[in-house]
Amino acid sequence: MLSNLPDLICVLTILLFFVFPMWAWMLFHESRARKEHEEALAAGRVEPATILPFVNLKTCMGSGACVTACPEDVLKIIDGQAVSVNTAACVGHGACVAVCPVDAIELVFGSENRGIDIPSRDPTFQTNVPGMYVAGELGGMGLIANAMEQGAQAMRNAAEGLTHRDGLWDVVIVGAGPAGLGAALVAHGDGLQYALVDQETFGGAIRHFPRKKLVFTRPMDIPGFGRVKISQLEKEELIELYEHVVETVGVEVIPNERVDAVDRQDDGSFVVTTPNNTYETQRVLLCLGRRGTPRKLRVPGEDQEKVAYALLEPDLYQFQHLLVVGGGDSAVEAAITLGEQEGNRVWLSYRKANITRPKKKNLKRLKDAVKAGNVELILESNVQEIGADRVVVMQNGEEIVLPNDFVFVFAGGVLPTKFLQAAGIVVQRHFGKRIEALEG
Repeated sequence: MLSNLPDLICVLTILLFFVFPMWAWMLFHESRARKEHEEALAAGRVEPATILPFVNLKTCMGSGACVTACPEDVLKIIDGQAVSVNTAACVGHGACVAVCPVDAIELVFGSENRGIDIPSRDPTFQTNVPGMYVAGELGGMGLIANAMEQGAQAMRNAAEGLTHRDGLWDVVIVGAGPAGLGAALVAHGDGLQYALVDQETFGGAIRHFPRKKLVFTRPMDIPGFGRVKISQLEKEELIELYEHVVETVGVEVIPNERVDAVDRQDDGSFVVTTPNNTYETQRVLLCLGRRGTPRKLRVPGEDQEKVAYALLEPDLYQFQHLLVVGGGDSAVEAAITLGEQEGNRVWLSYRKANITRPKKKNLKRLKDAVKAGNVELILESNVQEIGADRVVVMQNGEEIVLPNDFVFVFAGGVLPTKFLQAAGIVVQRHFGKRIEALEG
């Protein structure tokens, strides 16, 4: 018996100092994950903004690699398998998919209860219209680094087998946000004759973000420029990076060109029409932003100059009565920032009973702002009318009249469905794994 004592001590030591602590650590973190999941369910924070990780529980082995890789803290391990406990925070980073050792995760658009409209396309990003491609936010991929990579890959696919034809552009790239820039950089590097057009200028929706807003991204490879090792940037820093890349590489951007129509010709080429020009091209790559056309409230008085759909300079608004409409990150950030300016009284109107969509950090900031009296919430409410010096809001059947100087609407963007369908593209509504075609 005594001869086995050293072995017994060794086993007990391993159990005491390694196995039991690891077991206790796993129990503790799973308990926290379960509580977080229950809180998300109770608050209704389970619907994706656009995209979410679908975990095949028949395959998932609970390695936890996806939990460690996810930068947005979306996934946790519960009962030995990965579960999405913070679905609304998913931005389509894709790191969870890449690291899963058993390929149990895929990114899907929408959920069973919330459909997301996405143009039909194949794995090469080509739509059902041969020669016409879609990449970036229009295709549901809004994350800056991923959108740029997607635009670059779509351009490479579009260029396969392409030979130049006199009188035609090789490719017209519509939209100069991250995806459009990525595509143009590849086209430029490959010596293609390309036209990069944008209804404003390069940079995309970021130019409409508030000043000094943090833009969360990740290290990325910029075609023809090199790898940029960044984890997060402010709006101005990212625009400065874009400007540096465009100038260094020599990409040409045609600004102030809003595309009205894309028509496929009998020979397979396309005619891209803008108010100023007509571009005849062999390929078309659509890199439009989903927020290019802001969703409006459609109420009387919305056409006044006091109504805006972006907040660029919050410190210009002081000693004002301000109404912010919306329940996403942009609305919450705008309300908080405006509430911090001297003398302002800020109301945040949202149509649902709870604000659940923003990142957890913004939800905490909003809670603190409400507690401090900087922001007043008007939940389960809808704007009925916007007057010159007042706003009428309906809340649970009761009419509320608020003094008002400015209204900021953050209700998302409208997918250019009619434009896409006129170009022949089939638009599909994604409910997670289920897909339905939209009627034209």
